[in-house]
Amino acid sequence: MKAFWIFAVIVSLSGITAGCTQNNKDASQAQLQNQKTAVAVDVAIASLDLLEEENEYVGTTAPIREVSVRSRLEGRLLDLNVDVGDRVSTGQQIAQLDDAVLSATVLQAEAEVAARESEVSQATAAVGNARAQVERVRVQYQQAQTNAKRFTQLAKEGAVSPQTAENAITEAKVAEQLLRSAEQQVSLQQQTVSASSQRVLAQEAIKLREQERQSYTIITSPINGVVLERVSEIGNLLFAGNEVVKLGDFSQVKVIVLISELEIGKVRINQSVDVRFDTFPDQKFMGTVRRISPVADPVGRLIPVEVVVPNLGNKLGSGQLARVQFSSKQERQIAIAETALDVAGRTTQAPKDAKKQSKTDNKSSPNSNDKSKIKTGTVFVITGDPKEPKVMARKVTLGVRRDGKVVIPSGLKEGDRIVVRSGGKLQDGDAVKLSVLSQ
Repeated sequence: MKAFWIFAVIVSLSGITAGCTQNNKDASQAQLQNQKTAVAVDVAIASLDLLEEENEYVGTTAPIREVSVRSRLEGRLLDLNVDVGDRVSTGQQIAQLDDAVLSATVLQAEAEVAARESEVSQATAAVGNARAQVERVRVQYQQAQTNAKRFTQLAKEGAVSPQTAENAITEAKVAEQLLRSAEQQVSLQQQTVSASSQRVLAQEAIKLREQERQSYTIITSPINGVVLERVSEIGNLLFAGNEVVKLGDFSQVKVIVLISELEIGKVRINQSVDVRFDTFPDQKFMGTVRRISPVADPVGRLIPVEVVVPNLGNKLGSGQLARVQFSSKQERQIAIAETALDVAGRTTQAPKDAKKQSKTDNKSSPNSNDKSKIKTGTVFVITGDPKEPKVMARKVTLGVRRDGKVVIPSGLKEGDRIVVRSGGKLQDGDAVKLSVLSQ
C-alpha cells in the first residue's frame, strides 16, 4: 500500500513537470513569434524614374537679338534720356541731335516750293491770256473771210474794183496767220505751265528730303527691348554711322552650349530641352534647339548649339548662368533600389559588374520574344493594415540596372511600398515594423 502511494506521487510530479515543460515551449514559441513581428524594415515607394544618364551643359544667357542704334547724320548730341537696363518700346525717343542747320534748310526748301508754285500760277494766267487772244483773232479771221467772199462777189458783178476784192482776200489770209500764231502761243504757255509744275514737284521732293533728314535728329528705338550699353554721351559730335546705344530683345533669350562631337548625334533642330537657371533654382524652363553650328572648335572638338528659351514675364536677363539638359527619348519606368532584391535573396543571378549588367540588359530587353532571356526576381511589398503591416512576396521582371537602381518592367505599379532593407530574414505573410527611414 505504501509503495502504491509512492508511485502515485511520482506520477503526479511527472505530470506537473511535463505541464511546465509544455508551457515553457508555448511561451518560447510565442516569444519567437513576437520577436519575428518586431523585425524592422526600411520601406521605399516604387516610382517612375529615368535611368538613362543625362548630361548637363552650362551656358550663359543673351538676348535673342542685339541692335545697335546709330546716328544717321552729322550733329551734336543734345540729349540722351535712357540708361543701361532701361526698357524701351518701338518708336520711343532715345536721343536728340542738334537740328538748327537742318531746320534752316527745311525753311529754304519750303520757300523754294512757294516760288515754284508762283511760277506755275503766272504760267497758268499766261495760258488764259493766250486763249483769250486766240478767240479775238478767231473773230477777226471769220470777219475777214466774210469780207473776202463779199468783195469777190461784188467784183464779179462790177460793183467794186478787182483791187478791192484782192485786198479783202489778203486781209483774210493775214487774219488766218494771226490765228495760227495765237494758237501756238497757247501751246507754248501750256508747256511752260507743265515745266513749272515739274519744278514744283522736284522742289517738294527736296523739301521732303530735308524734312526727313531733320527727323533723323530725333533718334528712336527700332524694337521693344532693354538698353544694354550707352555708347555715346551728351555733347559728343556724331557722324553718320556712329553708335549711340545698344539694345537687346529679351522676348526670348538664347543660350550657347558646347557639346562634344560624340554627343552631338543626340541633338536635333527643334528638339525640346530642359533649362534651369541658378537665379530660379526651383523653376524649370523649356527651351528649343534653334541652331547647330556646322563648325566645331578644332582644339576641343566642341560644337556650339544655340538653345532658345521663351522669356515669359521678362524674368530672364543677359549673362545669367543656364544649365541645359537635352530631353531623352526614353520613357520613364518603375525603378527601385537593387537592395530590395537582396532582401528576397536575389532569386536570379546577380552580375558582378553593374555596368556589364546594364549593357546586357540594354541588349536583351524584357519585351524580347526570347523568354529565356527575361530575368525575374522577388521583392516584398507592404500590405495589410498600416498599423500592423505585413509583407507579401511578389515576382517581378528585371530591366536595366544603373547607379544602384533597377527598372521593373512588370510586377509593380507606381506607389507600391517595397522593402529595401530588413533587419532579418523575411517570408511571405510576415509582420514587420517600419523604421523611421521608411517612406
